[in-house]
Amino acid sequence: MSALVEIRIDGERHQMQEGMPVAVALLRLGITAFRVSTEGAPRAPLCGMGTCFECRVTVNGRAHQRSCLIPIAAGMTIDTARQ
Repeated sequence: MSALVEIRIDGERHQMQEGMPVAVALLRLGITAFRVSTEGAPRAPLCGMGTCFECRVTVNGRAHQRSCLIPIAAGMTIDTARQ
């Protein structure tokens, strides 16, 4: 089993398993909308394998990262665009 590491999601501290995909961590926390479309509709993971781009978030200041492909690492900062 992987170690628990501290990360920040939308400014809040959380403990998550290192190596877990960011998308899984967000869903485990009950976050079901990761961003909004240009029309204002909530968007969330669809394919889970990096094809659809619906799960994009900002990771460590880098925008438009596909959360289903990025493993959790200690000290990571994740920002969603749910508003």
